[in-house]
Amino acid sequence: MSAFDVRDLLEAAGRFDAPAAGPAPAVPPAEAVARPAAASLFSPVVFAGCARMAEGVMIAAIGVATERLRSSGPGPLSLGTLAVILGVAAVAIVLFQLAGLYRTRAFRSFPGSSLRLVAAWSLTFLAVAAAMTFAKVADHYSRLWLVSFFAAGLTGLFLGRVALAQIAGAQVRRGNFDRRTAIVGGGPVAQELIRSLDAQPESGVRIVGVFDDRGDTRADSVVAGYPKLGTVSDLVAYARTTRLDLIIFTIPITAEDRILQMLAKLWVLPIDIRLAAQASKLRLRPRAYSYIGTVPVLDVFDKPMADWDIVAKSVFDRIIGLAMLVSLSPIMLAVALAVRLTSPGPILFRQKRHGFNNETIEVYKFRSMYVDQSDFSAAKQVTRNDPRVTPVGRFIRRTSLDELPQLFNVLKGELSLVGPRPHAIEARTANTFYDQVVDGYFARHRVKPGITGWAQVNGWRGETDTTDKIQRRIDHDLHYIENWSLLFDIRILLATPVSLFTTKNAY
Repeated sequence: MSAFDVRDLLEAAGRFDAPAAGPAPAVPPAEAVARPAAASLFSPVVFAGCARMAEGVMIAAIGVATERLRSSGPGPLSLGTLAVILGVAAVAIVLFQLAGLYRTRAFRSFPGSSLRLVAAWSLTFLAVAAAMTFAKVADHYSRLWLVSFFAAGLTGLFLGRVALAQIAGAQVRRGNFDRRTAIVGGGPVAQELIRSLDAQPESGVRIVGVFDDRGDTRADSVVAGYPKLGTVSDLVAYARTTRLDLIIFTIPITAEDRILQMLAKLWVLPIDIRLAAQASKLRLRPRAYSYIGTVPVLDVFDKPMADWDIVAKSVFDRIIGLAMLVSLSPIMLAVALAVRLTSPGPILFRQKRHGFNNETIEVYKFRSMYVDQSDFSAAKQVTRNDPRVTPVGRFIRRTSLDELPQLFNVLKGELSLVGPRPHAIEARTANTFYDQVVDGYFARHRVKPGITGWAQVNGWRGETDTTDKIQRRIDHDLHYIENWSLLFDIRILLATPVSLFTTKNAY
């Protein structure tokens, strides 16, 4: 279900309840179990994918090395030999997957999965040998090479798995593989769900506690061994200060009003939200459910980016960002020189802004205002012919050249090249804070902010002096979040230079 679907539903029900501008302090019990937010790229899915690629490359390299040693010749490998090597690598990875060798548990307990590794590797060579026999090409290949390939490959796989066990163990001890989960709602349904999840450690779920809007007289302070940490409002504050990956509702689907009120607070978080199937008397087809271990749940929200999406966007940002920084460095040096020579003061302007999940980041810009009139809190928006802006500042703001130092924020991982523009923490329109003007304002922080974005290339940049302007900007930001892809990012990057010359309200 998309954010727009639920926004419309909540607004129609008249129950939209946007969070407060700043995250409220977590209740004491929640503080006791909170841990700093961590954006690790090594989720179990990414780790398993990297292991597949590493083992595939290693198998191919061993195949080439053993053939080189056998032939002792400098010439290129024949196409047939390359086909066999790549075939062995491909079949092995498929069989390893089918044997469950890319699960976190298999990485951690290699001795327990070693027999499956030997069986899958042996079956690989039997399958390749059978294919070569049926194709009547077996006599074209050295049996000594195949035996050497098998033995050297098995040795390499064993050594690689020992190393993977060490790396996976370290990741598990740091909690990077945990799917930190909050339970919303108490009672027998929550107890049953928690016991089911605790009985499946391979699911990777680590329950941090229970949140319930009911008072202490109606809700237990401990549910199946886990403490009640507060209300749903406390859960929003908790998710802003610690890493949380999943929220599971154990409230019956018939309690429509309660669910809507809670979703109105929680949908702005970059977290997966699920409804426990035990909480519903509906019995749908198995394909209608997703599963956490063997526990069926109904999907309500998905975080906008996860696993390989995060890796792809991070790599894209850093590679393209570094290339842009190098290619634009002459322009940046010219702007820096112009700022320095035309007005006294520092070249760069640093401002606190909202980043991913409402974290505070310091964004770099070329200074465009006189030092004694700089507005670090953005309490007053820049308007046409604003006397606070220097002559050079007017030009670099109009052309967005003042934003170029934010490429350093991109390389630091604080910004993306493309995303919702980071707003100043105290930004406002008509003397009203943005979050008080637009329902669901903080939902734009479910992804990392960017130097440019979908709103900017559609003309919604610059001054936001009316409610409609900020509303349209947020609508475009949410559209970007719900439809993100690398191709969408590339499209926005290519459209940005054109938009700089067509937007009229950037001062």
